[in-house]
Amino acid sequence: MKNEEPPAKERILLAAEELFAENGFDATPTSRIAERANVPKGLVHYYFRRKADLLGALIKRLPAEQIDPALVVVPGDIAESLRRLVSELDARLARSRMLSHLLWREADTHRAVRDALNERFQQLVRQVRAVILAAGEGDVAVADVDSAAGLLALAVSYRHSVARHGAAELMERELNFIADALMARPVT
Repeated sequence: MKNEEPPAKERILLAAEELFAENGFDATPTSRIAERANVPKGLVHYYFRRKADLLGALIKRLPAEQIDPALVVVPGDIAESLRRLVSELDARLARSRMLSHLLWREADTHRAVRDALNERFQQLVRQVRAVILAAGEGDVAVADVDSAAGLLALAVSYRHSVARHGAAELMERELNFIADALMARPVT
């Protein structure tokens, strides 16, 4: 059975992702993207009117980070629930490591990327909060949950931003620390 080549639009996106990751967005001309994708330069502009539109399309390719709490929550065990959540998030990142690296780098110079990553961060905070509340079964103070969710989301985001440097080990000590801190205080 013959391997079919991906459609031109997909080849353009793959080429853009690779070249942006290798050279940066600003240093990559659309002619180079067309060459790598093996398409005429005009086809790049047919699908993506501006080079920034390529970046927008790549943002949409990041894997969804929304995880159903039922898949990770162990009632009464916040540490294990968070461990499962972080593990699932890491697995999703592994499918888009190059893209994630590229977008974190470009966030400094492209507002659309920064805004998209910020929205993903806020979603992560809400997700961590939901997991803690479900796992804690009402035995944790909401103010503490909000602080813990923000801190863990920051730690996960940081790890994902530097994942290409090998910082993807599971945060065992940090997860246990957060879980112990949440369970140590009486609910107020």
